[in-house]
Amino acid sequence: MGRPGDPPEGTPEGAPGGGEDEYRSVVFDESFVRAARLREYSAQERMADHAPAVRRRPALHGALSRQALILVLLLAIAFGTAIYMGVRHPYQEPRAQPVEPVHMTVIPLVPQSAVPGSTDAEALYAHSPAAQFRVGAEGITMPAVRRTAHFSDGQVVAALTTAKDYIVESSLDPAVLTGGAMRPVRVLLDSGQLDQFDQSFLHPAADGRHAPTGWLVRFDPSRAQLADRGIRVQGTLQVAETGSDTLEVTADHTLVYALKPTGADARARTSLFTVRRDLTFRFDQDDLRLHQAQLVTSYLQAGPLTCAEDSANHLHPLLAGQTPKPGGPAATDPYAASTATALCGTLSTPTQP
Repeated sequence: MGRPGDPPEGTPEGAPGGGEDEYRSVVFDESFVRAARLREYSAQERMADHAPAVRRRPALHGALSRQALILVLLLAIAFGTAIYMGVRHPYQEPRAQPVEPVHMTVIPLVPQSAVPGSTDAEALYAHSPAAQFRVGAEGITMPAVRRTAHFSDGQVVAALTTAKDYIVESSLDPAVLTGGAMRPVRVLLDSGQLDQFDQSFLHPAADGRHAPTGWLVRFDPSRAQLADRGIRVQGTLQVAETGSDTLEVTADHTLVYALKPTGADARARTSLFTVRRDLTFRFDQDDLRLHQAQLVTSYLQAGPLTCAEDSANHLHPLLAGQTPKPGGPAATDPYAASTATALCGTLSTPTQP
């Protein structure tokens, strides 16, 4: 009978050691096996007692976020630089034609008698030549649009639309008329005329170049305010091609305002004030693209005014019941080359209500 641990058929022939061999110490008898207690480690115990087989890489969320932020900043800087160089590059092609300064004329019209007035603005309009005028921007009608030899229908429409917007902002906006606003008009001008525009308001002068009332209509806010925002308007717009790269729009409009003394209540008498504006605009390709205009000439007649007061900076209307102050226009020095001739006219009686 073999010993415990021997194979049933006995020890194979040729096995080394014959009896006690070197593996006997790892052979367990049946009682040892039955008495052994088996224990399965939990996942948490296995993780705690044994190092993971694969080394974990640190999280990359923070690093990726920083890299993405840096990349976005670099792209933004590059994009901004490209725009800046495109706008301010010293080697940009010059304009085909330099922007000319505006030539402007302002003529006050003096009434021949006291200014008529009424507490009912509608009644004044009804008894004036403005009875059939349209109200506000509706009175600035667009002509039939036809393409020209070098400009498309869309470009012609763009020129007419910009000219109309300029008239609306400079003649109908209450903030401009009595509030002193200038920006709504300034943003519609070609950049080559902005210096002249700014100088006109910083240093107004009746020199045919720097009269604020040549750029826009504005009343002396200490004297007059709008009694009715329904300003009556009638006039025409015409467009023509004056060169292969230039469109020209001429605008001729009559505007009638109902005014009353500043600070007056609803019972105050209202009077009518008439402005005739003849404007010429020029547009090149850049102006059409940027929705801007070059104002070439501005010719304004307005009344009732008095010749004794300067109408270059503000219009100083004569209101209901007032008569013109004595005195003619400002003196003209024929020896001064830079002095513009002061002009003044008489307001026709039939134009009054």
